[in-house]
Amino acid sequence: MFDIGIGELGLIAVVGLLVLGPERLPRVARTTGALLRKARNSWQSVRADIERELAAEDLKQTMREAAAAADPSADLRRAVEPLAEPVRPPTPPASSPTPTDGSGHEQH
Repeated sequence: MFDIGIGELGLIAVVGLLVLGPERLPRVARTTGALLRKARNSWQSVRADIERELAAEDLKQTMREAAAAADPSADLRRAVEPLAEPVRPPTPPASSPTPTDGSGHEQH
């Protein structure tokens, strides 16, 4: 977390002993340690929550991509939709003459 070596810790301990005295130094050290532990645990909890959310979002995106890849007709449908017009049934001609065989008789 912090880049503090043994020498720096010793110096902090000596200054703390001179400022706080031998009676209060252990209690302050315990309190400081407990606060640092709580802060570290809170940070790790927040970090784990963020990582979980990111993993869930990645999973959702992967599922969307897999669903799109599993439906090959979706691309074709999207390409054809703008070109599609409603299909109308063919209309019969208004009046069509009945075919004859040339002798005036109708063919069957």
